[in-house]
Amino acid sequence: MKTLKNSLYIILATITLSCNSSFLERVPQGELSTPQIQNPDGVESVLIGAYALLNGNRDGTWGNYASAPSQWLFGDVAADNAHKGSTSGDQATMSAIEGYAPNPDNEHLGVMWTRYYEGVSRANRTLSLLAAVQGGSGDKVSATRATEIEAEAKMLRAHYYFYLVRLFKNIPYVDETLSASEAVKVANDKDVYPMIEADLKFAADNLPVAKPKGEVGRVDKIAAKAYLGKVYLYLKKYQEANTLFEEVIAAKPALTTLSFTDNFDITKENGPESIFAVQHSINPDGGGHNANVGDMLSGFYGTAPVSCCGFFQPSIDLASAFQVGADGLPLSTTAYRAKPVKSDFGLTGSAFDNFTPDKTQKLDPRIDYTLGRRGVPFRDWGVMPGNAWIRDVGYGGPFVAYKHTIELAQFSGNTQPGEPYVTGLNVNIIRLADVYLMAAETAVETGNLSRALQLVNAVRERAAKLPAKAVNGSPVADYTVKPYAAFANADAARSAIRQERRLELALEGHRWFDLVRWGIAETVLNSYVSFEGSILSSATGTFKSINTYYPIPQGQIDISQGALKQNDGY
Repeated sequence: MKTLKNSLYIILATITLSCNSSFLERVPQGELSTPQIQNPDGVESVLIGAYALLNGNRDGTWGNYASAPSQWLFGDVAADNAHKGSTSGDQATMSAIEGYAPNPDNEHLGVMWTRYYEGVSRANRTLSLLAAVQGGSGDKVSATRATEIEAEAKMLRAHYYFYLVRLFKNIPYVDETLSASEAVKVANDKDVYPMIEADLKFAADNLPVAKPKGEVGRVDKIAAKAYLGKVYLYLKKYQEANTLFEEVIAAKPALTTLSFTDNFDITKENGPESIFAVQHSINPDGGGHNANVGDMLSGFYGTAPVSCCGFFQPSIDLASAFQVGADGLPLSTTAYRAKPVKSDFGLTGSAFDNFTPDKTQKLDPRIDYTLGRRGVPFRDWGVMPGNAWIRDVGYGGPFVAYKHTIELAQFSGNTQPGEPYVTGLNVNIIRLADVYLMAAETAVETGNLSRALQLVNAVRERAAKLPAKAVNGSPVADYTVKPYAAFANADAARSAIRQERRLELALEGHRWFDLVRWGIAETVLNSYVSFEGSILSSATGTFKSINTYYPIPQGQIDISQGALKQNDGY
């Protein structure tokens, strides 16, 4: 069965679908004109081009870090989960994002804007070309397939817009009915959520349960329902969201029967937990254009099997949050910060040389499947040696990220030759555990604490099944995860769910967006900087209300000739 991964490579190797540097610029020379592709095959090809932007890459491999579908920079580095890493001078504009001091000229904001509006443009072009084919005198797409194509394109468009609006807040909405000259004049003074909602409703109503064309990477009804539910959650339409989440859960195997590690195993991609995933692959010629180029900077350093480039280092705060009490439940923020998880950071002499993990420390086992720490086995790479894999420990801290890496034995064929930091590992936009926890949120907000408890405990029960990491047959920690006995009230339930989302989904790009939509970003992140900044110089800045959204890139304001207005406070 042909997969979407193969289709992406075949189509993009033979046809230029769209490579304009801004959604407001005109179609460049070299792009095939509409008459040349105004046929059913042309529509399918352009739709594949719309899928292709899911990996955030317009061309080449370097430079797509901000547009990574994992959203590691905005979702984790800008939150309390990770540091930019590397050295202070490398990609200094990322430090401005980490330190809550972005300006409209920050290159990473421009990358995010142009790549995701490129995705919007390709989805729009699919819809306009489909309409031209169906209204023309030539061969037509079958009615069933035409509806599927429209639904696929609209879901992709909704995804691109959702990633933009939750970051920039005030954005222009351009659909397939506007010409390039009209698009230039579109202001960013309208709420785009109703259009996102409408696109996802159409997708949920019209996509089949089975993958269109039998290709595993395409969106389907379950993905559309989950995504629409997520948008409803952001809009605080809790009952509507809850209904959709429960339908998704009912259509999937029980989470407790699924493997946590399969989500980050390149040989287990698109498994039963995966709901909407970005398909990544190394091209048959060895090129990495369709691979996971957005995460490439987060290879390690020094003696590590992937020695570039030392970015994306988990925070001490995140590592410490995996501590549990005697009851097997997460510690409070105050408690875990009072005694951070043991590491070799700051040790010297024989204390550093002889460091080993504290085997008596009670930890959620997800810690060692989320981050690498000295003395703990790391995939099949060997025992993590600490500083030897880290570029600047004093700046980025003693930990490395785990979930974006693959087994050493899997490098051949799944990494770009000579550049193994470019991998074919998929990135999950929505997975089943995420849906369980979103459903738990909506259960709380609709008054069903017992259902919320059941859902949270299912996530914890699955976590408890993770194999203990061991050295010489001896576990490197006292691993334990226990269920909650009850939620005393709605506030207790909210606190538990928020902690569980952090632990389960750590370093998957959710954290900053969660803190913002919960309305607690300012309190949480300033507290985090006070703690982490007392240990590492990279944790700086003061989070203010305007930091719940980012400035519109100045280059886009200039191109718009005044149509776009800058966000307040920038």
